[in-house]
Amino acid sequence: MKFMNCALKSLAMMAAMRSASGFASPAALLRRQGVVKQAASYYYSNTRSSSSNSLSATSKMDQSFPTWSFDNPCLAMEWNELIPATLTATTELPAESDLVIVGIYGPAESDDDDNDAAAPVVVLEGAVKEMDETLGGMLSEVINDNAKTFKAGAKAGAMTPTIRVASSSSAGKSKRYVVVGLGSKPADDDDKNKSNGFSLGKAIAEKLNDETKVGTCSVVVPDALLTTAAFDISSSLYAALYSDNRFRTGDKIEKLAEDLTSIQLVGTDMTDDVAAALEAGRQMANGIFTTKDIVNAPHNVLNSLSLAATAQRIADESNGTIQCTILGKEDCEERGMGAYLGVARGSETPPQFIHLTYTPPNNSKDNKKVGIVGKGLLFDTGGYNIKTQMMELMKFDCGGSAAVLGAARAIGALAPEGVEAHFIVAACENMINEKAYVASDILTASNGKTIEIVNTDAEGRLTLADAIVYADKEVGCDSIIELSTLTGACMISLGKEVCGVWTKDDDLAKELEEISKDTGDKSWRMPLEMSYNEQLESKIADLTNCGTSYGGAITAALFLENFVDKKKPFAHIDIAGPVWSDKTGATGFGARMVTEWVTRQGQSKAE
Repeated sequence: MKFMNCALKSLAMMAAMRSASGFASPAALLRRQGVVKQAASYYYSNTRSSSSNSLSATSKMDQSFPTWSFDNPCLAMEWNELIPATLTATTELPAESDLVIVGIYGPAESDDDDNDAAAPVVVLEGAVKEMDETLGGMLSEVINDNAKTFKAGAKAGAMTPTIRVASSSSAGKSKRYVVVGLGSKPADDDDKNKSNGFSLGKAIAEKLNDETKVGTCSVVVPDALLTTAAFDISSSLYAALYSDNRFRTGDKIEKLAEDLTSIQLVGTDMTDDVAAALEAGRQMANGIFTTKDIVNAPHNVLNSLSLAATAQRIADESNGTIQCTILGKEDCEERGMGAYLGVARGSETPPQFIHLTYTPPNNSKDNKKVGIVGKGLLFDTGGYNIKTQMMELMKFDCGGSAAVLGAARAIGALAPEGVEAHFIVAACENMINEKAYVASDILTASNGKTIEIVNTDAEGRLTLADAIVYADKEVGCDSIIELSTLTGACMISLGKEVCGVWTKDDDLAKELEEISKDTGDKSWRMPLEMSYNEQLESKIADLTNCGTSYGGAITAALFLENFVDKKKPFAHIDIAGPVWSDKTGATGFGARMVTEWVTRQGQSKAE
């Protein structure tokens, strides 16, 4: 078996080719971006070094960030880092907090839209009541003054205006207070606390960014919320303070909550479990950052090589819990991955088949083995069936791989027991050149199925076909889920906030539905209408790669069913809608869902 890895000879060749033009060498770029290993060797046989009389690039321009040169692709993608502020829990309210956020539960929200209805009366309790009395009723006053918008705390994440209280100290610095709604009080500890935790974390982050010169912040929350939703508060707080500054310069750089040094959650009964959950939430946010970074990265930065380098870095930083294997063109040919390689023929960079293997600290032959496959199209032009719209957004066609690799980073840090997880991505681009596949081609997948190409813009399912066969047959996964930005039809059906789930397995469907509710990654089970298989019938091959314009999301799911054992639990998850926001860019969708699904596989094994 041949595995693609770093090739010093290749690096030396590219360094020589770049030296004449003044560009930094690939090795220098890798060092600058913090990537120690390349995931693949690369050599451009038709590259010529610049002539001796060419103008020096560095004498004419200042590269604000390293991407690619004229002759060579980018070899690594930079990562954004979490804000450095700490998040801890305590039983005492610090005396010197710049900002104090007070959380209160509200009454059950009414379905009545009557704006003239009397606002519900808020009854403050415990530490919040004592604080209100100390402040002369100022908290009660601001709650009542903003009754319509704040809804007495019944709207999770809603905040009152900030109150400034003059300090009696010689420094004269005022202290700020704000009340945040925690939603209606749950009937029990677990009922609504998880969703309220997400809302609270995001609201805290937004407030910390809006307020200037806040170095320290204290958040007073009920114990029931803190003990059940600390992970969600932490992950959503850190994840909400994401700003992609990799490609900005000067005053365009956005520094969120730049003065913040610490946040303390204040309750009456702290345990070691709360502290562990806060740290775990921070690790989950790291995974979400990776997911966002991959989706946001432009194609001149993110290609098959730099995505493979990203996967290798995830493994390198996992403290040994994750191993990275990169299969190159020859390895894929040996396995007969004709569907994947057919699409990859048009790519500038060689195919990189990424396989990350997570092994728990207490490894056992009885561990459940699961596969998570992500679509890794780094850019999709549509091929010769070229796209006529949304071309500028097609960098997000790697959203499935982004969710999978982001989850892999989180899983490597969280180290759940009882599960062996395989994260698989067949990375390439769908481009146009003299080698690119065309409509009417016949491709043969690694399970022997022949596929007639009727549309080159239905390429993602071809790469996924070989990746699913690999997870099923070569790795031998017990169950498999697959995430992809596969169809516009799913976006039309479910909009931009909900992903579609297709599976024959009712238990898997129920599990994913529960995880969707717990993580906030919204999903909806869709039908696998078997009669639609008629649309995939070919006159000369086993099947075509695309059906008609009707039911396109369903026929895409039916196509993938041809590449997995019929008896094996398998789910196709189309995340084309929620992976991208027109307002903010990458959303990080899917990372939480995958992380939770993998974790629960180990828990179910233990039970």
